[in-house]
Amino acid sequence: MIRMSNRLAGLAVLAAFALPVFPAFAQQDVPPAPAAPSAPAPVAAPVFPKIDPANFTAASPARETVDAFLRNSWGYDDTRIWQVAAILKTPVEGVSKVIIYLGDKTGKQKPSGISFFVLADGKHIVAGDEIIPFGEHPFADYKAIAALRADGPYRGGAAKDLEIVEFADFQCPHCKEAQANMDKLSVDFPKARIVFQNYPLPQHPAAAGAAAYGVCVAKQGGSTAFFTFAAAVFDGQDGLASPDGATLTLNSAVTKAGLDPAKIAECAKLPATVATVEASVKLAKDLNVNQTPTLVVNGRQVPANAPYDTIKQILQYQVKLDGVAE
Repeated sequence: MIRMSNRLAGLAVLAAFALPVFPAFAQQDVPPAPAAPSAPAPVAAPVFPKIDPANFTAASPARETVDAFLRNSWGYDDTRIWQVAAILKTPVEGVSKVIIYLGDKTGKQKPSGISFFVLADGKHIVAGDEIIPFGEHPFADYKAIAALRADGPYRGGAAKDLEIVEFADFQCPHCKEAQANMDKLSVDFPKARIVFQNYPLPQHPAAAGAAAYGVCVAKQGGSTAFFTFAAAVFDGQDGLASPDGATLTLNSAVTKAGLDPAKIAECAKLPATVATVEASVKLAKDLNVNQTPTLVVNGRQVPANAPYDTIKQILQYQVKLDGVAE
């Protein structure tokens, strides 16, 4: 029977099924230069332990289903390799424990183990403290939800074959930083439908009001006016820190979008406008989006402020999986 330490079991987190490990926001110390150059150590792909049939005691999921899930999740990275080591019954009826070994072809990363639990519905797993879609086509349900309900302003193509839904908060600093990535995506994926959905966070006092302004700008001026407004708000984000500053920042952004600030302010107070913002927040929660900025790409979550090359690599892989044109 395979056993894993708590340390290895704790490696199963949402990020493991989305992106390789990279420093997101932390400042790193620069290590001292080595005293003298040394020859690099030889590297080789890891050799995983031999599979033991005794470690496959659960009736489901099938090993092929787990492999398909991992290909969907990790296949964009052609250096990553894995082995399904166990699919075990648990004391809970219908819940199985899956253990995999993970490494990379270069051998530069030390092989590790990851475990997660497949729930009885066969469509979700519990990994760390996250519930993640599972199956041979893990993103299909979320893709359908987003296609039906993501109704914010958009740029790019009208078709939803490749739909990139950005959930953002106007007062979120990382959302501001992510706008450079969004601009690059619109250039590199011109046929994609790139939708903006408001997700104002409660810790940002001006975010809900800014979102309401944005809804009204889109309603009165269309998507082009909205993205002009959004760029101006992000550029002047520091002004949202105080009530008076927020009013000046939002009114200035409305003016840049070619609209009347007084009319937008009046519209932003309407119950229908507030309901539109709330519906966007509910969509985020229904898609299991719990932070900003997050992209939902044909149902697949991708951090919008990840390194752009990584985002592009994942999108290109998702395009290939879904058989759509970029």
